[in-house]
Amino acid sequence: MTETQTKTSSPEFRAAAGAIDGLRNDLLRDVLAYRPLPPLNPGGRLIRRLPEGMRKAAVWTPHALVLFAAFLVMLAGFSQWEFRLLMGLLPAIPVAMTLVRPVAAFWASVLATVVCGVLGSEGPWGPGAFMAQIVVLVVVAARTRPRTAVWMWLLTLVFGVFLEGGSPAVTAPLATLSAFVLLVVAVVQIRREAEHEVTVQRTVTAVERDRRTLLEERTTIARELHDVVAHHMSVVAIQAEAAPYRVENPPPELEQAFVTIRENAVAALTELRRVLGVVRAEDYEAPDAPQPTLAVLDGLLDNVRETGLETEKVVTGAVRELPQGVELSAYRIVQEALSNSLRHAPGSSARVELGYVLGGLGLRVVNGPPQGLAKPSPGAGHGITGMRERVAMLNGEMTAGATADGGYEVAVFLPVPLSEQQPEAREAAGGPVDRDGAGDAETVVIERDGRA
Repeated sequence: MTETQTKTSSPEFRAAAGAIDGLRNDLLRDVLAYRPLPPLNPGGRLIRRLPEGMRKAAVWTPHALVLFAAFLVMLAGFSQWEFRLLMGLLPAIPVAMTLVRPVAAFWASVLATVVCGVLGSEGPWGPGAFMAQIVVLVVVAARTRPRTAVWMWLLTLVFGVFLEGGSPAVTAPLATLSAFVLLVVAVVQIRREAEHEVTVQRTVTAVERDRRTLLEERTTIARELHDVVAHHMSVVAIQAEAAPYRVENPPPELEQAFVTIRENAVAALTELRRVLGVVRAEDYEAPDAPQPTLAVLDGLLDNVRETGLETEKVVTGAVRELPQGVELSAYRIVQEALSNSLRHAPGSSARVELGYVLGGLGLRVVNGPPQGLAKPSPGAGHGITGMRERVAMLNGEMTAGATADGGYEVAVFLPVPLSEQQPEAREAAGGPVDRDGAGDAETVVIERDGRA
């Protein structure tokens, strides 16, 4: 049938054609396909409660039940006096086949019913054939989908009525009992599939939420990095343009070198704005004030103290100016860690530790457990993700987790190469240089509630 004929046919005809296609796909295509029944999940709710020695055997429970049902079918077939062995084995074989070839097991059960009806004296539905057909319907329905169960039930009904010559004395009870059992199996199967879909959807949602959080944080970092780098590149361009005027009668080679430096700086600045500027939203405006650094950390702590969070700042090492990107990231990490303390541990106290070492900057923000009647407010998990992204951008290290007393700790190390540090730090790396008697002295500053 062509596509045009299918489109112009009636809805009834299309429904019938779809039903025939469904029958062909479910029960006539790949009849002999090898589909072994898998064992149960060892981590299931019931199996994981069993002792360790019983779990390995418990995963094969469905296989044991099917084989036991085949044994009962064989015993029921032995109750007939004529061809006792054949009447017991023929219905039991399709039941066992459901473990490896479910669709073929259904047709084998139909064939076994015909043979038993011809050889037996109790009609087509002897005790063994009756039990075998119900067991096969249930097992195959549990291993396939509800539509396949409906097709098998309808074919069984038509087949039984035909064998009994239009007077379904045994087929009617068989159809009624199997319909009830198949309905229960279908409900359980649909519920299991719904739970699986919900689990998959929750997993996908969580992954998408984490990915969106990561992208949002990277966008924020890119914006701030754009502002920082653009500022420095602009300073380089201006200094390169003004440098020749600070020297009397500079040689042409020097002037050309400064011109080249300025051109390269302007080109780099243009390219930087073209690449990083795409992350800006249409309504985004660069902040008028400079990006925050550790020099203004005291103002952040004062604001936090006003909200009721008792804070303490401890600074060790020789305090010095670090690269602006490190200063900005350190400030943001402390800011987010204190925000998490306010949100998740109301009424507690927090301690902020800054350690200046030759290799970089160490941060540690730790808070105690919640205190008082205020309840912690749940968060979206963006804070830790953002902090990790900032640390990864600077090739640093970070650990975050609960403390023994029920609080929370965030520990970060941000490396700073000696080439990027101030001259004082580089000189200290090569040897102590005393300036005003304090070159190699270690500074320890402790602030509590704004008082040094």
